[in-house]
Amino acid sequence: MHRQVTDNLRTRRRRRIDPTCNNSTHSHSLQPKKLIRKLPAYQMLDESSLIQLEDQADWILDQIGIEIRNDEEALELFRNAGARVSEQRVKFEPGLARSLCQTAPSMFEMHGRDPRHTITIGGDYVVLTPSYGPPFVTDLDKGRRYATIVDFQNFIKLAYISPWLHHSGGTVCEPVDIAVNKRHLDMVYSHLRYSTKPFMGSVTAPERAQDSIEMARIVFGRNFMEQHCVIQGNINVNSPLVFDEVMTGALKAYSRANQGIVLSPFILGGAMGPVTQPALIAQAHAEAMVGIALSQLVRPGAPVVYGNFLTTLNLKTGAPTFGTPQAVLSTYAIGQLCRRLGLPLRCGGYLTAAKSVDGQAMQESIDSMNAGIMAGANYILHAAGWLEGGLTMGYEKFVIDLENCGALHSLLDGLTIDENNLAKQAYRQAGPGENFLGVPHTMENFKTANYMADLADTQSFEQWSEQGSLTIEQRANKHWKQMLAEYVMPPMDESINQRLIDFIQQKKQAVPDQWY
Repeated sequence: MHRQVTDNLRTRRRRRIDPTCNNSTHSHSLQPKKLIRKLPAYQMLDESSLIQLEDQADWILDQIGIEIRNDEEALELFRNAGARVSEQRVKFEPGLARSLCQTAPSMFEMHGRDPRHTITIGGDYVVLTPSYGPPFVTDLDKGRRYATIVDFQNFIKLAYISPWLHHSGGTVCEPVDIAVNKRHLDMVYSHLRYSTKPFMGSVTAPERAQDSIEMARIVFGRNFMEQHCVIQGNINVNSPLVFDEVMTGALKAYSRANQGIVLSPFILGGAMGPVTQPALIAQAHAEAMVGIALSQLVRPGAPVVYGNFLTTLNLKTGAPTFGTPQAVLSTYAIGQLCRRLGLPLRCGGYLTAAKSVDGQAMQESIDSMNAGIMAGANYILHAAGWLEGGLTMGYEKFVIDLENCGALHSLLDGLTIDENNLAKQAYRQAGPGENFLGVPHTMENFKTANYMADLADTQSFEQWSEQGSLTIEQRANKHWKQMLAEYVMPPMDESINQRLIDFIQQKKQAVPDQWY
């Protein structure tokens, strides 16, 4: 009896990890998997240390200031709010920037085209979203190459299929086969057409941000978007201590439309700020508060996520490094500072400098992601696909990261202590010295008791050898292909689809292509 049960369990496990098996591992994939953390965020710093960091941020804003370049409207908004403005330099009395952030919501909903994919950002909710921005893609078949719109659409489809990602992402890779000034139209259309999850629009020019918003309005309606968030802009500070007109212009467009922004300083220690982590943490806090304040001056109550991208450099080569002890500690501290503002927190995900899916890639990725999870992140960007310091989106890395995202769902769900999980009946059914595999309690609970990975290999050496001695990267190669083969495009009203196509054609015909 016990041997038969063991064989059955092994058979089921083999079917799950075999990407070529006829039974689909994704038949459940379109059901939303909301993630609510039941684990507390890590509190690393005491009150005195947090006050020192906040005072340092105030000192930076008061004594050094931040430059707002080529945006008179933003400068005037800050001047009217009480900041000291001299040419393009803006300085804040201690406490002013923080007070200007107070109208930002601590929690908000972001609506998907399918209501089942509407997400909550803030509180105890955790949102996982794909990587953002790589100009290259790579896979085992074709190697590293420039990304195209087909690659872009493939990653949207993979994110849509996955039950572990809540968000379609933004520039999941840069489709370089389309002109720079027009590719945002194809990217936003792809998000809207190939997925029903929330997504990010363009921020590479204020007018492209506005195009993104207008396309979302075609689908969701202007009146709906006046009251509900459906699209976000990923706004990066030009650290150290600079906002240019591109970022402030995009920020204002999204905020004015009551749509979301993810405001993230981009700091590599020793390059975009001092080499010491406490100084960098305070600088990141100062920069984030100024961007959030601007969004609230444009439209009080506009949804915003407090973001950070703070990591270290290899000070011998100047290359970014990820998952280092210093970067992890900084993430913990920034999480605490963000909670004192009462805002949703964005952290990085599975980040690595590795060029392939090797031991370095997975070690750095896990260290980076765990830091964000422990810091209390509500919104995790770069949760799938990141390689080469963000230069490359990996197909195999994407689905391996998805598997780890699934494990995060299980981890953050915590332990449920109840009659079933205490399993008194199982002890009565088995008794001392007996195997528990065959008891009814095991058969009733084995599907849900543990997270069951699709790609991780737990077979014997002999079984693994018989099946081709495939590495996890080789298994992942088959897996993402099967996922794309199983993809089914979500429905869309044809009149709305045609309006989107007409909008894109009109915009593209209005200006010549620009390739830089």
